[in-house]
Amino acid sequence: MAGPVKTEAVVLRSMRYGEADRILHVYTPMRGKLSAIAKGVRRSRSRFGGRLEPFFRLNLELHEGRSDLMTVTGAETVSAFAELRSDERALTSAAKACDSLGRVFDSGEPHPEVFNLLCSALGLLDEHPELGGDEFLVAFRLKLLLAAGFAPQLAACASCGEGDGLVGFSPAAGGVVCTSCEAGSFELDDQTHRFMTAALGSPLSATPRADARVIGLADRAVTETAAHHGQVRLKAIS
Repeated sequence: MAGPVKTEAVVLRSMRYGEADRILHVYTPMRGKLSAIAKGVRRSRSRFGGRLEPFFRLNLELHEGRSDLMTVTGAETVSAFAELRSDERALTSAAKACDSLGRVFDSGEPHPEVFNLLCSALGLLDEHPELGGDEFLVAFRLKLLLAAGFAPQLAACASCGEGDGLVGFSPAAGGVVCTSCEAGSFELDDQTHRFMTAALGSPLSATPRADARVIGLADRAVTETAAHHGQVRLKAIS
């Protein structure tokens, strides 16, 4: 319905448009992912200043017209997450987290728990930039898949339910598989399995550390699960 819209939002992406405008992709708790144009925001006297940049948490005022593109009419900063912007690793993790969320939840459906997850991730990276890294992003993506309803099955074989002899990961089956069901899977060792289980079950602040091999296997499991069960193409971590 056309008219004014007030919502809290996190800026996922901000792109230059025309001579002075920006197109924003934002994520909101009750309207999901939205797109909006901020007119004249790149002019030096713009009332919005720099608060429409990625990762800003805002109270937004929008006008909803007939098109899918809303118009930004007001913005108040809730949190700028300024500290993470001064740390390259934290900044990279924030950018990849926002990109992943925008791909998995690319609709206007309400998911307040996903909005809270994103705010929590940005807050952690702001307060503890050292948490930034590939392990953090894998853990964040696993929690996104859980919220979307297609987190990988890690407790038992996704094909037959067997709890022992888990030797591989099958994106088609949706999780780890045993020796009897491993056809079409790729090898997933105990160390990677433990890392994924801990990353999915622990708070982001307690994301376990892992070496590059484990992270690569875990990321493959996540990205191929997202592609097979959510038709979502996530970018490789590195």
